Amino acid sequence: MDKRLERILPRVQKPARYVGGEYNAVVKEKAEVDTRIAFCFPDTYEIGMSNLGMRILYGIMNEMPGVWCERVFAPWGDMEEEMRKAGIPLFGLESGEPITNHDIVAFSVGYEMAFPAILNMLDLAGIPMRAAERTGLTPLVIAGGTAMYNAEPMADFLDLVSLGEGEEITVELVELHRKARREGWSKQEFLKAAAQLDGIYVPSLYDITYHEDGTVAAIVAKDGAPQVVTKRIVRDMDKSYFPAKTIVPSTEIVQDRVTLELFRGCIRGCRFCQAGYVYRPVRNRSKDLCAQYAVEACNDSGYQEITLSSLSTSDYPPLTELCDQLEDFCDERHVNLSLPSLRADNFSMGLMQRLAKGRKTGLTFAPEAGTQRLRDVINKNVTLEDLLQSCRTAFAGGYNAVKLYFMLGLPTETDEDVLGIADIAARVMHTWRESASNKNRGVRITVSTSWFVPKPHTAFQWEPQISKEEYERRVKLLREAILTKTVTYNWHDSDTSFLEAVLARGDRRMGKVLETAWRKGAKLDAWEEYFSLDRWMEAFAECGLDPHFYANRTRQRDEVMPWSMISSGVTENYLWREWENAQAGVTTPDCRTHCNGCGANRLVGGKCDV
Repeated sequence: MDKRLERILPRVQKPARYVGGEYNAVVKEKAEVDTRIAFCFPDTYEIGMSNLGMRILYGIMNEMPGVWCERVFAPWGDMEEEMRKAGIPLFGLESGEPITNHDIVAFSVGYEMAFPAILNMLDLAGIPMRAAERTGLTPLVIAGGTAMYNAEPMADFLDLVSLGEGEEITVELVELHRKARREGWSKQEFLKAAAQLDGIYVPSLYDITYHEDGTVAAIVAKDGAPQVVTKRIVRDMDKSYFPAKTIVPSTEIVQDRVTLELFRGCIRGCRFCQAGYVYRPVRNRSKDLCAQYAVEACNDSGYQEITLSSLSTSDYPPLTELCDQLEDFCDERHVNLSLPSLRADNFSMGLMQRLAKGRKTGLTFAPEAGTQRLRDVINKNVTLEDLLQSCRTAFAGGYNAVKLYFMLGLPTETDEDVLGIADIAARVMHTWRESASNKNRGVRITVSTSWFVPKPHTAFQWEPQISKEEYERRVKLLREAILTKTVTYNWHDSDTSFLEAVLARGDRRMGKVLETAWRKGAKLDAWEEYFSLDRWMEAFAECGLDPHFYANRTRQRDEVMPWSMISSGVTENYLWREWENAQAGVTTPDCRTHCNGCGANRLVGGKCDV
């Protein structure tokens, strides 16, 4: 360990974040490695180590002969200050060496609020921030993750973007980079070749022009780059890598357990949900393989909890059979099974009895909207009776806590819809009084609301976000309507949700705002301790851009979106059809009922009636 690092660690919070050495961390002989990759997560160790995607790609890259992938996380403010004082650049956890020694610097970006952290990490590493300033093949700065389905705000800083699921394209890209270095290609030659790989978007190979009103006029690909880049996916989940032998953190993390991925995609089609669209189509992992991975991962790590994870886990067809298959192992090893959230329309007594035996803490449901009318608008396809029946089942089974998640500001929302949330909470309370098997413990009902953020590649990408003042009025309306003392109401901060909407639908001009905000101190802006909307508003003013143009403006059907060169596989015609259905309050059945013709099945060689 660097002696300078030894001196500063006693002065920072949670020094275990920065020392590495965890069980199953991969350390290789440098003499046997020709390609080093710094795999960066633009948030703290606790958040990044909870990310299953990072664990998967870490394992895949380290299985490549001659390749060494190390983890890099954003330091907390106290550690960053000490590193800058001591002249310690950002380093990889496995080697402790600066990431400027690495050939590829790759960021996993799941959330737009992480954008300033990327700039801060590049600066802390001593790597030129803008792609145009990095003229050599190394270090190559790349990014992937859900937030990259609109990469335009980060276009000035990234050499290329990997779209979709990274298991296959990451290997192809690394091998191409190795070839380019062996054969002495220029960076431009490499980028042109990389753009020919399916799923790779190279921002510098696209020219953007704008109308006088600020909207995008045209996006023109050049140097042979494709006009539209379509995401990559894994077709067969049974052949997809699973990190059964994974790093065991030496300090507590957010998701400190085995995360077992059952399937990818979602059958439901909620119109606000970006993940539900961009991870289509649904691909299941077989029950037997899931059970095998669960046992292997617990045996290797010593964990005593397994989270059965997917976008809508209770839609996994053999879920109860999987739980039954794991029952003996879980009983013998005192392992609990848990689901991060549940569908209110398919929660059963049988499923409840299989989850977290003997540890009935609480269940989570997400009705999203307070009335059936608005649930139909967003295509939630859950009724109030579905929710109340699930609560009856839970309360009768001994549960005494329920968390309910909603959004405020959804398209067409009225005050009646807002007040409907308070009514649902009251009805859940009444259900507990009627159904609870143990009333002595009392009941805890938590209502949480977030502010709707319209995201690219969804049916609501044309919709505006309501104004901050209107959002705060609706929060107040709901807060005053919740009268039951056993109901706790939590709401999301308005400032961060507003900026998230701005960044989510930003264009390439946003790069100068990002850099200006970073120079003013923006970095870990996903954290309340570091976020300042005033700083961002100053940056927008200095750069001559209006954030309300991005967040609060209705888009027209024929407007060229900043992300139009990127495809999730779901056609824009389908998204618009879903928008029209939303305006009419018409629901779309789930994908298992019948194919709705979104286009995504073509990614796995199927047909779509588009």
